Amino acid sequence: MRHSLSREACAARDATDPLAPLREQFALPPGVIYLDGNSLGVLPAATAARVQQVICDEWGRGLIRSWNDAGWIDLPRRVGDKIARLVGARAGELVVADSTSVNLYKVLSAALHIARADSPSRRVVVSERSNFPTDLYIAESLVEQQGMRLELLDIDEIPARLRDDVAVLMLTQVNYRTGRMADMAEVTAQAHAAGALALWDLAHSAGAVPVDLNGAQADFAVGCGYKYLNGGPGAPAFCWVHARHVERFRQPLSGWMGHAAPFVFQPGYEPAPGIARYLCGTPQVLGIAALECGVDTVLAAEPLGGMQALRAKSVALTELFVDLVRERLPDSGLHPFGPAEAARRGSQVSLAVPADGSLDGYALMQALIDRGVIGDYRAGDGSAAHPHLLRFGFTPLYLRYVDVFDAVQALAEVLESAAWREPRFARKGAVT
Repeated sequence: MRHSLSREACAARDATDPLAPLREQFALPPGVIYLDGNSLGVLPAATAARVQQVICDEWGRGLIRSWNDAGWIDLPRRVGDKIARLVGARAGELVVADSTSVNLYKVLSAALHIARADSPSRRVVVSERSNFPTDLYIAESLVEQQGMRLELLDIDEIPARLRDDVAVLMLTQVNYRTGRMADMAEVTAQAHAAGALALWDLAHSAGAVPVDLNGAQADFAVGCGYKYLNGGPGAPAFCWVHARHVERFRQPLSGWMGHAAPFVFQPGYEPAPGIARYLCGTPQVLGIAALECGVDTVLAAEPLGGMQALRAKSVALTELFVDLVRERLPDSGLHPFGPAEAARRGSQVSLAVPADGSLDGYALMQALIDRGVIGDYRAGDGSAAHPHLLRFGFTPLYLRYVDVFDAVQALAEVLESAAWREPRFARKGAVT
């Protein structure tokens, strides 16, 4: 084995890693290598105490006074300003609220309204066929309501489809299956050249790769709080609207927190100025408090080079994983699926399961998890073009190079021993 792929070499890289101290921010369980931060981030060490403080002190003692005294009412915008630093937005442009699906409904509704107001003949929403299903489901609902049409294409077919009937191009920057990362600036420019608006889902990019919404001249964006932002299960999401659009439309979920004066309690809705109109119901205080701890773990990298430094380590980790898989598992039938070039890949690697059925990808992942290496499985149709996938997310805040080596070693052992054939690993839970 080449020295660069030995465990000793990986340990040496860890010893000189300037980002290594960031790992201390997390409550990592012993004996676990966690490669699923692209689905649910690790618990920050500060979160439990912070949430306990909100429960016992701010709620328990402060009671309703804490809306003012503890700043609960300002949480959506305060934490939104922190996330803005990670995605190329300015202070006051991004709010934390609701879920990714609900926020997508808001911003896609606004985008369709604006596109139709500017050009009534535009009646098509274009998206990637393998976009995350919730995005497509929300889009299906909205186009049906508005008498429009949703067209799904492979990513390479999209530029040629951007013609004068397209209202909105809706994409996830990093594809959840393949890890393919779109060039936001280039694709947004293509949409604008065709007269369409560009809406981006940052679920797999916020906190994982550098994002520059304003620099790319994007129109709308939503993102997830519980993946690379480490906000905890079901953490609130966020939404962003470019300043040129933000006051052109009152989003359809006109709840009281999006009102210009919610505590006047007057009948008749008057939208708040700016991004605050994209709020809806009462802020999720416990959830946003936990999310803030997670966002702070990412912001802690700013003195060490910020998102650029995290991205550089992410690329190094994913490249190491791919090299080890190719060297250690050449005859396994598993192979990397997605962009070969690291520059076009997000912070994950997917391994395709052989189309011949010789491996049960779900059972294989369960056997790997049983050995303490946690990734996840995403079903395709089983074909070579859309295979079942083993997904591995690489969060540079807490992952080490030796973790990558040990993970591939564990995968090799599971394959060699055929442990995945044990019946217990084929039993599927409600969440796969």
